[in-house]
Amino acid sequence: MLTRFVLITILFTAVLQAGCGAPEESRRKNGEGEHRALTVDREAAASSRAAAAKQEAYVEVPDIEIPFHRETLDNGLTVIVHEDRKAPVVAINIWYKVGSKDEKPGKTGFAHLFEHLMFNGSENYPGEYFEPFQRSGATDMNGTTNNDRTNYFETVPRGALDMALWMESDRMGHFQGAISQEKLDEQRGVVKNEKRQGENAPYGRAFEVIAESTFPPHHPYSWTTIGSMEDLDNASLEDVKQWFAEYYQPANAILVIAGDIGVEEAMAKARKYFGDIPSTSVPPRLESWELPVQPDKREVLTDQVPQTRIYKVWNVPGLDSEEENALDLMTSLLANRNNSLLYRRLVREEQVATSVSAYYFGRQLAGQLFIMVDVKPGQPVEKVERLLDEELRQFARDGVSVEELRRIKQSEFAGLVKGLEKIGGFGGKSDILARSEFYYGDPCALITGLEEYSRVSALEVQDVAERWLTPESYTLIIKPAEEYQAADEGADRSSLPSVDKTVELELPSQKEFTLDNGLRVVLAERHDTPAVFMNLQFRSGAAADGDKPGLASLAARMLSEGAGKYDSLAFSSRQEELGASVTAGSGLDYNSINFSALTTQLEPSLELLAEVVENPLFPEEDLARVKSNRIDAIGQEKAQPQGLALRELPPLLYGDGHPYGAPLTGSGTEAGIRAVTRDDLVDFHNTWLRPDNAVLTVVGDVKAEDLKARLNDALGGWKAPDTQLPEIPIPTVERPPEPRVFLLDRPGAQQSYILAGLVIPSWEPEGAEAFDAMSSVIAGKFTSRVNMNLREDKHWSYGARAVSLDTEGQRPYVLFAPVQTDKTAQAVTELLKEYTQFLGDKPVTEEELADYRDDEVLKQSARFQTKEQLLSSIAWQVEKGLPPEYIAEYPQRVSALTREDVKLAADKFLDPGQFTWVIVGDLDKIREDIEALDIGPVTVLPGES
Repeated sequence: MLTRFVLITILFTAVLQAGCGAPEESRRKNGEGEHRALTVDREAAASSRAAAAKQEAYVEVPDIEIPFHRETLDNGLTVIVHEDRKAPVVAINIWYKVGSKDEKPGKTGFAHLFEHLMFNGSENYPGEYFEPFQRSGATDMNGTTNNDRTNYFETVPRGALDMALWMESDRMGHFQGAISQEKLDEQRGVVKNEKRQGENAPYGRAFEVIAESTFPPHHPYSWTTIGSMEDLDNASLEDVKQWFAEYYQPANAILVIAGDIGVEEAMAKARKYFGDIPSTSVPPRLESWELPVQPDKREVLTDQVPQTRIYKVWNVPGLDSEEENALDLMTSLLANRNNSLLYRRLVREEQVATSVSAYYFGRQLAGQLFIMVDVKPGQPVEKVERLLDEELRQFARDGVSVEELRRIKQSEFAGLVKGLEKIGGFGGKSDILARSEFYYGDPCALITGLEEYSRVSALEVQDVAERWLTPESYTLIIKPAEEYQAADEGADRSSLPSVDKTVELELPSQKEFTLDNGLRVVLAERHDTPAVFMNLQFRSGAAADGDKPGLASLAARMLSEGAGKYDSLAFSSRQEELGASVTAGSGLDYNSINFSALTTQLEPSLELLAEVVENPLFPEEDLARVKSNRIDAIGQEKAQPQGLALRELPPLLYGDGHPYGAPLTGSGTEAGIRAVTRDDLVDFHNTWLRPDNAVLTVVGDVKAEDLKARLNDALGGWKAPDTQLPEIPIPTVERPPEPRVFLLDRPGAQQSYILAGLVIPSWEPEGAEAFDAMSSVIAGKFTSRVNMNLREDKHWSYGARAVSLDTEGQRPYVLFAPVQTDKTAQAVTELLKEYTQFLGDKPVTEEELADYRDDEVLKQSARFQTKEQLLSSIAWQVEKGLPPEYIAEYPQRVSALTREDVKLAADKFLDPGQFTWVIVGDLDKIREDIEALDIGPVTVLPGES
């Protein structure tokens, strides 16, 4: 069950645990509602604890409580309220009980297309839906559609709550009249480009083929959520209006309001804004369907992919089945972890695969088990399939390890505890409440179901393996192509409610101390949940790679391959036992070790961290495997237009041999990876990971005195060497005197991927806010000029934006724009026009700047909601050598920005006449038009070898 939170952003969502069942449905009004605490019922669980204790795989369920109030308005809208006063923000989450399963053959893609239309304004607010939110500090804002439901969510500062509820209710009750043919055509174009973008990626059509092949025709899951091009083309204005009339009704929706608000106030607002919206006849909800027969079919496709991928799929029971928990736990035992069964056999031991994953995809009408294996280049796919089948048969025959099953449960529980700090977005408390209500008719189902999840035995997992992991299954092989290259009175709709722009933040004070070994430690205490997060950052990164691009990132990757007395598998197992996480990352200028632990397990978890810091093993055998897999991963990058462009752009900007000339993907080069030896890793570790080159930032449920003592005990053996710390020189480079255009051929591509790069000065406090404002307005957010042009006005792209990396030296500024192939040259022209006008006769407007100021200031309400968010900000502040008050004073600096500040920043940093363009696409179709633009010399790159 908990694994489904981890997999929430994987291709599919909406997979939930059967919980405490559906309570008696009651109709509440006038402030009377159901008040409950979404918590593990200890008394109810006590009677079954004796039996549970006999099961050796039982793990104590953490104490989790999410109090809530549930009420149904007269018009049928289900409202759930949760109070959380930790930060001055409120999350809104609306789930409509309609998804792609409610479509009909020939009219697929309607649910997803309509989700896009819902962001095009309403009858009383005809402008872009994002606009008032993007000047009001909204975060975690989006909409998603899957087979079963459509949802819309945002987290806003408390002062913007009326505005947000007005907007959400206006498109629920006052939207049909705003649907025009023009808006339909615009969003149809956006969705088609989204579909092209997905299919243009390696393995992009896999799940469409799987859906068609594993479900019989006319089954609601036999088509994908995005639908077909033909059906999208055929969608009429009458069709989409009818869709709204049937499904977008209060009685067909769930509204969750969670955060800095009390129940009485929240319900009053819900009645004010939603209570006068009528509900008519809601189509019957499709809740059951006979489980399709097990597919026994094999298909082989070719695509422009770097390596063969195997998909194996079984049809299994859906959500709320007795086997749901065991099916989910089974996938964690099989894959997704370094010491899982299939990873050990296929990736580590036999080394015939580079990755393996598995998950249980539960839905209302049916579930499916997925296993995916990326075959190592050069290995016979038949051999990999044979080994895979052998392991699955043995798994079903011999059963599972009780100890390993306990570790998985403990690890999942720890992840859930750490994730409950968030009220909004995917996996936040509002999401948990909505999911539980939607799938089980009870907001408490997910949490109260933890006891049942914890009692799943090894025998039950083996039983579902025997029942479902049968030889009869669907197998899809994708190989590289041969030529691979109602209330009394409602809300006033005459105007949008104003936003209270008062932001009051209470950030914990920072306490700083030095360990006996000289390590600087910065702590911010926060005791809301029993968890501690740490970041150990040390100067190095790709800039220290030298002549072996990828060394720093490989060193970070190898830190998880065993340390001290733990080999790789034992290290992974120990993390699961403790509910701890020790991971490492690498950037251009720094490497870091990230750590999290439950407060109750802090001391043994710190011992694990100390082993990583002081005694990494860097085993030769694991290094050979990791290097080989990294080289294969680079092949994957080259198969994706974005990855290919990000590999080619840096040396064009900085020159060969420059510390920042390595691929922006961070993976290095094949030659660099091949050249790395164990001695290189040891030298890298000894040279850079030392107390006098590092800072440890900590946020969590721990006192300074206690933390200092624990860290001194754990890291007492870690000392700085006598040798002087080396410097990492970052040479200054000059921009080219004129634009340059580089082309990369990808025959048959449905889209072109456009990058435009520019080297800009390094970050400094003076003028930083003006630069950010300038970047945001031109190309940094959804409502930026660039994105509104290519996506909303022209609908040539699913999205275009620009980013700049925060580096010690000159920063790369990179503009991204995937566009449909036949609009490549025109898109380049439009991009140049936007930047030229921004620097010329159409500089930032007062309205654009005011929107940015308001949004950026109000966003501070949610910026420090979780410990990880606070940790990230403090670590950055410490890295830049800034005082603690720099973060707290940020809103004042933004509020003081003027148009002149932003115009000066644009003049200082931007110059489209010095862009370096990298365009990946089908050159037979785009080269001639690009050359005709005559914006600079055009060079066709051979592609990285």
